[in-house]
Amino acid sequence: MNEKIRYLREKMKKLDLEGMIISNPINIKYLTNIEEEGTLLITRKENIFITYSMYLESVKNTLTINDEIIVADTREISKEDYENFFLFCENVGFEENYVTYENYKIIKQKYKTNNLVETEGLLEKMREVKNQDEINNIKKACEITDKCFEHLQKFIKPGITTNELDQIALEFILKSKATPSFKNYEGYPKSICTSINDEVVHGIPSDRVLEEGDIISIDIGACYRGYHGDSAWTYKVGKVSAEKEYLMEHTEKALFEGLKAIKDGAHVGDIGYNVEVYAKAHNLGVVEELVGHGVGKHLHEDPDVPNYGKKGTGPMLKEGMVIAVEPMLNLGTRHVCILDDDWTIVTEDGKPSAHF
Repeated sequence: MNEKIRYLREKMKKLDLEGMIISNPINIKYLTNIEEEGTLLITRKENIFITYSMYLESVKNTLTINDEIIVADTREISKEDYENFFLFCENVGFEENYVTYENYKIIKQKYKTNNLVETEGLLEKMREVKNQDEINNIKKACEITDKCFEHLQKFIKPGITTNELDQIALEFILKSKATPSFKNYEGYPKSICTSINDEVVHGIPSDRVLEEGDIISIDIGACYRGYHGDSAWTYKVGKVSAEKEYLMEHTEKALFEGLKAIKDGAHVGDIGYNVEVYAKAHNLGVVEELVGHGVGKHLHEDPDVPNYGKKGTGPMLKEGMVIAVEPMLNLGTRHVCILDDDWTIVTEDGKPSAHF
């Protein structure tokens, strides 16, 4: 049986669930690699994915015999079939974080379940902890982003445009048998983010020319075999001012202060606490609206990882979790605003920002 579904069934037993209805496409993809629209039913004896006829071939090509998932056409499922899927199941779980109240009523009527039970974010918690195969793929994706930075750094000098940097990064990622994670992500138009001086994050590459004395924060994501790597680094363009040197030095050091807190059993708040204490000790503004995050099959996963916090608070870290710690510190105020392109975040006071 599909290893993730087998593990899910073990977790369901502990919650006294005899079945589960999964409709969140993120959770379906996590469990099965299926990206097409549909519903996954975990019944007492079978795993069934119900989808539209136009998707049948694609879904079947995605699955292997080891997945042990039956693929069914919605047109061939009768009202009685739906009512019988969970026959004799006392408790059937559903995704309370995804299902609206209206959909809840429809599901309850459609499947004739005795007791629909909230699963307390069961699948979301499962997604946070990766197995070794997932970690290996994420490591490879991260290696590609790291090598892309190494390659790109040679071109960061006065006179080059951020569009040219974007094209260089795109070609490198594709040659590495990966794809750029950011391109078309929620409509983002480019492959990397290039944020200059007072731009904090999400600067869109353009015909803007880098000038002597600029600093540029570059954010790169690479997707390898369906898993993402995500990293940011700030670079000098030629010789920069002493205050920009100071900002870069201590933002990078704040990153490593945050990393010191990471261990099994620690809390996300421990990371933010370390970053915040270091940043404030060096009179840097800590951006609160933007955070680090989990990474895996999706670019942004739980948990959020703020750059501020209190010790012993927030989600607990567990062995196998993969997170991106991303200090974004400003030379002046912590406050930020967004430009008219609906992507670029800049400091409110126009002072420079760094991102590591």
